[in-house]
Amino acid sequence: MLPALPGRQTLGNVNAAETRALLTALTAALARGQRAALASVVGVRGSAYRREGTRMLVLDDGAQVCMLSGGCLEAEVVEVALEVIRSGVPTLTHYDLSEDATWGLGIGCGGSVDVRVERVDPEDPVTAGWLAALGEGRAAALAVPLHGEGRVLVTPGGEVTGGLPDGELHAFAVDAARERLKLREPRAVTLAAPDGTPVFIDVNVPPPQLVLYGAGHDARPLAAQAHALGYDVHVIDPRPAYLTPARFPGATLHDLAPGDLHRFTPGERAHLLVMNHHLDRDRVCLAHALNSGAAYVGVLGPRSRAEDLLRDLAAEGVTFTPGQLARLRSPVGLRVGAEAPEEVALSILAELMAWRRGYDGGFLSGHAGRIHDADTHAPFPGG
Repeated sequence: MLPALPGRQTLGNVNAAETRALLTALTAALARGQRAALASVVGVRGSAYRREGTRMLVLDDGAQVCMLSGGCLEAEVVEVALEVIRSGVPTLTHYDLSEDATWGLGIGCGGSVDVRVERVDPEDPVTAGWLAALGEGRAAALAVPLHGEGRVLVTPGGEVTGGLPDGELHAFAVDAARERLKLREPRAVTLAAPDGTPVFIDVNVPPPQLVLYGAGHDARPLAAQAHALGYDVHVIDPRPAYLTPARFPGATLHDLAPGDLHRFTPGERAHLLVMNHHLDRDRVCLAHALNSGAAYVGVLGPRSRAEDLLRDLAAEGVTFTPGQLARLRSPVGLRVGAEAPEEVALSILAELMAWRRGYDGGFLSGHAGRIHDADTHAPFPGG
């Protein structure tokens, strides 16, 4: 299957936490003198547990890091990867997951996937550049023809590393990679070149940033769960006793009073959440958030709280454009009956995932369309 660019973009199926685990294991393995192979899902037809761009690392002793499926494919892929590690020759394998397939795996998922496996050569400039981009959280796109030789690494600044033997195919791969990098939430995809050659475009972007204005008790499970999901978590609070690494492991901490918020600039992929539980601080933080370039600004608590904050700001002469207010979400979270702080955190992160990926956040049971196709779901309200 050679899908064209979809109309409504959704996020790829690899988060920063998976990438972090994979790279940590790879770095340790290479330091021990082990060899490794990287398996990537490059095509999906019908139902499958993961989507294009999902990666799994296989070491020369058979150990694996991350998963390509729910456990359906891993044993088969490991065997292929071990042969690739021995031979150095990349492979492309088609796996049929249909239950009634005569020569299939008989798993019953009703779909099939294509998996490309390649030995990791850290001395290769394209591989080295790609691994560096993954490890440093920099935007980059890797274009690989699924038939033939060569690879191309492209950065948003236009730098190109590597190349393809065919000039027209090289130009197509570079242009396709650049177009992917222009999207707000790009995902990996396999595209057909003009000559019919399938070209897999893998994409890496900086992890999404979650900024919490407030280091209270309920911020702790939210920060922890977000970090586990691969968010770059930042916590802002003027109280040093609350703002400690022990309370927020893995997060970047900012000891800033309301008057010092100008010293912090949210990233391009930032999601901001006002949750100080202090009206004066919340008011200043909300103004800071709405005046930033962040596409998502949330206020914890009932709708009336956000309305009160906006009314107080207006009384001070601070107003916002319709475009700025359109980015404001309150209350935040999906309707799952959350009460405890851990449950509220789950609700908020579920909303963020739905908002980022273009889904409505409703039930899958009873949905007639494909699970992973955002175009068959209603768009996220206001997204």
